[in-house]
Amino acid sequence: MTTATTRPASVFDADLPVLDYRDLSDPTEAHARLASARTQSVFGLGPYGPEILRYAEVRAVLRDSRFINPPALGLDTQGMTSGPLWERATASILAIDGAAHTRLRRLVAKAFSPRAVARMQGLVQQTAVGLVEALAAAGSGDIVTDLSHPYPTPIICALLGAPPRDWHLFSGWADAIMKIFDWNIEHDGPVIKAAWEELDDYLDAMVGERRSTLTDDLISELIRAEDDGDRLTHSELLMLAGSLLAAGTDTTRNQLAAAVEALVDRPDQWELLASRPDLSGRAVEELVRYAPAVFGAMRYATEDVDIAGVTIPAGTLVFANTAAANRDPVIFDHPERLDITRHNPSPILTFGGGTHYCLGAHLARLELTEALHALTTRCPRLHRTGASPWKKLTGVTGPTTLPVTAAPGARPRER
Repeated sequence: MTTATTRPASVFDADLPVLDYRDLSDPTEAHARLASARTQSVFGLGPYGPEILRYAEVRAVLRDSRFINPPALGLDTQGMTSGPLWERATASILAIDGAAHTRLRRLVAKAFSPRAVARMQGLVQQTAVGLVEALAAAGSGDIVTDLSHPYPTPIICALLGAPPRDWHLFSGWADAIMKIFDWNIEHDGPVIKAAWEELDDYLDAMVGERRSTLTDDLISELIRAEDDGDRLTHSELLMLAGSLLAAGTDTTRNQLAAAVEALVDRPDQWELLASRPDLSGRAVEELVRYAPAVFGAMRYATEDVDIAGVTIPAGTLVFANTAAANRDPVIFDHPERLDITRHNPSPILTFGGGTHYCLGAHLARLELTEALHALTTRCPRLHRTGASPWKKLTGVTGPTTLPVTAAPGARPRER
């Protein structure tokens, strides 16, 4: 005699705490609401569907092939299901899954390896020091406009092989393209499409030049990329270079500003990092955990999946809330506390997991490390002079402004 098995109830039939934090301009309040919901359930019911709040389950979903990235970067949730912008977003490495995604990752992995990124350290350090010294010389300024916003563009442009005279173009294109995550596609769609087309035209010319004269930049590296005779197509080259610019610029800008805000409000941690540059690696991981510029990742369930006693039905859009997971008290002691001396903490989930682990994670860590080292050592008495409201907590977020005084300190020790 066989016994029928009963599937767990749907997540939509569970009594989930309702989450409402996306329109806040204060991340502290958002984290408090997420913490309250996390004590009640693995899941919360957010504005776009179930949100997973605990570390173990978020980590599992990010590594589970049954959960895939939303097609076209989630444009369907904003009411767009066709058209030129939809087609571009659908082809992005950030949106595709399965064998197609694995193939692209295999072909470009070398260009983003730790060894490849290490070659950028001199430029990254020079860029960070130049911006910080200008801020220190002025005596006051705004971390967002004077440091975090201009910081990544020269680095990404140098990586791609674009000349300094065109940095302003790339900065504007990145600003426009990343509006795709602002949940206002009806208004922003034409601006995004125009910027993407202009970027493609520029990169098309660069690729043409590099095919005849390869150099040591990323475009040349992508042209050289080959695996058992497989090479990137022309359209794939443009897509990958454009994805790097957009994703690698806006996230770093916002994460750096968020990290500085967290540090400047805690002088003990600021002074500790200034006196202990050997803590830089730990500090970056802790700051990204504590003050993330990205709260999580959307995934679609391709089949019914049982998690924590409920079923996620096939076709459900779920949000793996890495911001909540990174403050799970089961995993992190005193998760509400910023502590750059945390010893052997569990890996943070902000950079994703599984096949979609962030390609640019090594570069992002290097950029944050060098910027924070330059700032804490050259401006040891930096403090804020005004409020720092955040953007809406959807997509990539962070302070819109962070006014500071920046009295210079003694000459920093050489590392």
